[in-house]
Amino acid sequence: MGDDWLSELHWAAEFKSPQEVAELIAQADDIDAMDEERTALWRAVHASRPENVRVLLAAGADPARSMMYGWSPARLSLATEHALPTDEVLTDEERAAIEERDRLVAALGGVPRDDGYSLACVAGVDAETALCRLEAESVEVTHEQIQEWRTEPQGGETVLGVTTVPGGCVLMQLWGYTASMSGVLGRLSAGTVAVGMYANPKGGNHGDVYRDGDVDDWDLHPGEGVVEEETAADVLLAHLYQDEPAAFCLAFAGLRPMDDRAFTAPDLWLRLPERDDWHS
Repeated sequence: MGDDWLSELHWAAEFKSPQEVAELIAQADDIDAMDEERTALWRAVHASRPENVRVLLAAGADPARSMMYGWSPARLSLATEHALPTDEVLTDEERAAIEERDRLVAALGGVPRDDGYSLACVAGVDAETALCRLEAESVEVTHEQIQEWRTEPQGGETVLGVTTVPGGCVLMQLWGYTASMSGVLGRLSAGTVAVGMYANPKGGNHGDVYRDGDVDDWDLHPGEGVVEEETAADVLLAHLYQDEPAAFCLAFAGLRPMDDRAFTAPDLWLRLPERDDWHS
């Protein structure tokens, strides 16, 4: 048969029922065949689908097979609520990353809840410094304006909220993409790192990383799981923060907010000057 079973098995392992996984296993030439450098078992572990994991293991899938920069299915399971028996262990740094994920996600409490927002997470820079770097003016914003802009952004396109948090600051716009624009991230990242993201309601989450004024990575997919990560640390970060895009950006930049006020009650509001911020 052709290779259709491979992609179908991998998809089912991550998203479908154990019954569908079992049916596809019966068609498989190799249950441990790799697709995008991972096996079907790895995908089931990553997606926290313990019933699918059990079906794959019963059919002979190898939990110890090395892949994804050292994250075998068994080792990855140690970063889930359904650990598999294994002699592999997590490092102190990896355990700390898991604890920080739990703390950070709880602190945000699901905020922001809707798509259409943008943010910039800047390491080592406070809100006042961000205001200066952007050559912006501080403005007063009312609750009524926020609600109006979330429906009709006209008049608020260049307005951002900014909040100092442990590790740096967060800039956000709940009604548009401005916080993630190249010109904003380039100015904010002078001498440091800035992670920007736009939660596009139509195209998914798109993220960029700027270091010292230049783009370092322009194809992040915050919260969308493990895609094309390049290191073991990147794999763990993407795994831990699937479905948590804002928390992913905060963690990537090393920010540790204690609550959700960066998105609900920012320290100050700023208005950017008239200029082209499409380019840094």
